[in-house]
Amino acid sequence: MDAKAVAPITHKRTKKRRIVLRALGIIIGALLVAVGLEIFLVPNNIIDGGVTGVSIMASKLTGGPLGLFLFLLNLPFLLIGYKQIGKTFAVSTLFGVVVMSLGTSYLHHVPSLTDDLLLSAVFGGIIIGIGVGLVIRAGGSLDGTEIVAILMTRKSPFSVGEMVMFFNIFILGSAGFIFGWDRAMYSLIAYYIAYKMIDITMVGLEQSRSVWIISDYPGEIGDALTARLGRGITYLNGEGGYSGDVKKVIFCVITRLEEAKLKSIVEEIDASAFLAIGHIHDVSGGRFKKKNIH
Repeated sequence: MDAKAVAPITHKRTKKRRIVLRALGIIIGALLVAVGLEIFLVPNNIIDGGVTGVSIMASKLTGGPLGLFLFLLNLPFLLIGYKQIGKTFAVSTLFGVVVMSLGTSYLHHVPSLTDDLLLSAVFGGIIIGIGVGLVIRAGGSLDGTEIVAILMTRKSPFSVGEMVMFFNIFILGSAGFIFGWDRAMYSLIAYYIAYKMIDITMVGLEQSRSVWIISDYPGEIGDALTARLGRGITYLNGEGGYSGDVKKVIFCVITRLEEAKLKSIVEEIDASAFLAIGHIHDVSGGRFKKKNIH
């Protein structure tokens, strides 16, 4: 079989593998959210933000199953997302919401692991945050407010994060009238922890850093970074805005754990070098691989 015939088969296998991994990520993430809700938050009258929080309050007021409200209240936003954002995102989100709804229905009669409100808020927030982060990494969502926020930011000066925060402040505040203000405050703790865990799950503990170095000794610094950190570097041509001098700019990507070592390497060679380090949300391709420092 020649290379031209093998290429389409390989592409199909890669695509199927990607779909399976995406589905698996959504299933695990959605089930984790169901566990966080039914095992920690809901039994202790603590809510999460967004449509999930509204669903918990609606279930409490009407006595209806939480899973049903999670599905029905998210459905209109899924239809909007399908038309405005894209088919893949909408299908992934629908799949995640269905799994989450079924998971909460199955776990509804499982007793809570703790009656301590603080422990419930902390561990519920951690589990939900990890679950939501996995679903987002897989290309979906579990909450319709994010879809609304994405659409509203197109015609407003606010970011998606700011819009979601506004919605959730209103929702979490409403919980005080239904469950009591102490539960509303615990809900805020759970929401904050979940928010931070989403970031950690999506970005990882070893956050990547972009590094820009301007020095009179670019070759020596570049060679040292390659030899001692094992990182590939790129030389860019730069020109000083004030002096007009032409200099080489060193660019590379490292992990958070390598930041201190990089600084020491640069300082050893050129203590007066200009060094700028920034956060990177995600990195892929090229020769970049996360590794341990020796």
